[in-house]
Amino acid sequence: MLKPSADREQVLHLLEHLGGVTEENVRQVSEQTGVPQADIWGTGLFYTLINKPGRRIRVCDGLSCQMAGCHELINQLESEGKRVERVSCLAQCDRAPATLDEDLELITYQGKPTGVTPDDADLPMNLAGEPDKSYAAFVKAQQMGVDAVLQQIELAGLQGRGGAGFPAHFKWSSVIGQQETERYVVCNADEGEPGTFKDREILLRQPHKMIEGLAIAAWTVGSNDIYIYIRGEFTNEIRALRTAIEEAAAKIKPIQIHVALGHGAYICGEETALIESLEGKRGMPRLKPPYPTEKGFRNKPTLMHNVETACCVPSIIERGGTWFKDQGRTEAGSKLYCVSGNVNQPGVYELPLGVNLDELVDAAGGYEGTPKAFSPGGASSGFLPMSFRELPLDYKNLAEVGSMLGSSGLVVLNDTVDIPAAVQSQLIFFERESCGQCAPCRIGTRYLRRQLDDFIGEKQLVALRHSDDVAWEMEEGSICGLGMVAAKPLESAMEYFPEAFEDKAN
Repeated sequence: MLKPSADREQVLHLLEHLGGVTEENVRQVSEQTGVPQADIWGTGLFYTLINKPGRRIRVCDGLSCQMAGCHELINQLESEGKRVERVSCLAQCDRAPATLDEDLELITYQGKPTGVTPDDADLPMNLAGEPDKSYAAFVKAQQMGVDAVLQQIELAGLQGRGGAGFPAHFKWSSVIGQQETERYVVCNADEGEPGTFKDREILLRQPHKMIEGLAIAAWTVGSNDIYIYIRGEFTNEIRALRTAIEEAAAKIKPIQIHVALGHGAYICGEETALIESLEGKRGMPRLKPPYPTEKGFRNKPTLMHNVETACCVPSIIERGGTWFKDQGRTEAGSKLYCVSGNVNQPGVYELPLGVNLDELVDAAGGYEGTPKAFSPGGASSGFLPMSFRELPLDYKNLAEVGSMLGSSGLVVLNDTVDIPAAVQSQLIFFERESCGQCAPCRIGTRYLRRQLDDFIGEKQLVALRHSDDVAWEMEEGSICGLGMVAAKPLESAMEYFPEAFEDKAN
């Protein structure tokens, strides 16, 4: 039990400021915060940006970066005497192989051209458009009143764009309905699933739309404090965000925006793990219920939204919920689709929710080589064969075939890509990023990765004989979504590409 005077929320910030987890730094942080040293050790070692002191180059070894030659790059850097750390997705999949220097600045290698949808004022988010700093939608929302704002959000059919696809108006109404009047709005900008980099582009190109959307949400639910939790590796994005907040401050009073930097843990993309991290603890998901709308940050009602979800709100208020809903094809609204891998122009494209693979890749300059498979929604969605190329890329239709839209991080694989090796990359990601809290996920992610390693090394299908049983245990017994979907890459690949495994077997 911490003393009432202890300030746990400062632990991670202070460790980062001091240069990471060392005996001396832990002692200093304990003296400043009143948090016991053992607690600080356990917390600090959880996060990759502060758990090891010292400078190093970070190279992503996620799927798109693996396809772009990250292993060769790592070998080259190490042969030059550089200290290199392999890391999970850096949300730079369109610039693969993604690399950060010792100061977390992006190193861009000469590769494919990247793109976004051209400027079009009729698009709700319009990444390529001129930023609107007027905050007219925020003013209009206040003139409309709470009930009218909620009505438009409901008419819009806005679903959470972070992966869960939960109706936004339900969350807003739930927070409003709580008796507790101290409330918070938290924005999840901790983007980090392989294949996903849409939020990065919003932060760089249209941060004011996100801030205005959050301000409208905060005013509507009765909160004066917005916390934006942004991943610590987003150096350029953090600068852009801070500038935008300074420009917006006078226009959204009395609402205050606080920026909290993540410290390197993919699991903090899970909403309750993010809250734990905000409170200065290890980013381990909480059991639900209660949900954050009831007891979230500081145990108070908390509205949580993804960057893209918030970015949709201003256009809904300005043009109406029905207008936004009609931007979609099979479901409501436009959608930012990330596409990388074997396409000619990887990037972020805003298209009607429900377009198919061929339409999306056409926007991305077409296929590179002969397409064989695609991952429709980040590592969590597994792999689908090209026979699904006409399937609408939306929440409902992908769920019906056992996949998911998730974070809409689509990766295309052509016939030169080794499917088991692609699966191995995804399993390594989930094993590395499991928080270790629950046994099904902690043990299951490690087991599946080791069994696939054995199969690739020994070329015996018997190595994978228990994979289905382990996958079932993980899906049924894990606390959060990471463990529930971590087996999906292997399950889907064995279902749709059995020949890729049989051909490797002796």
